[in-house]
Amino acid sequence: MAVLAVIIPVLMLGVVLALGRYEEWLLPNEDWLLPAPPAQPGATDGAALGG
Repeated sequence: MAVLAVIIPVLMLGVVLALGRYEEWLLPNEDWLLPAPPAQPGATDGAALGG
């Protein structure tokens, strides 16, 4: 009985972690679908800076 008291929670943790990994694989991060944030006014990428 003591062995079951140790093994069952460990197995349940493994199942929860495996389901989390499966969910990430099934539903990947879709940040690339989001529109790019608007540029800040006055901000440059350095191309307009003359030398």
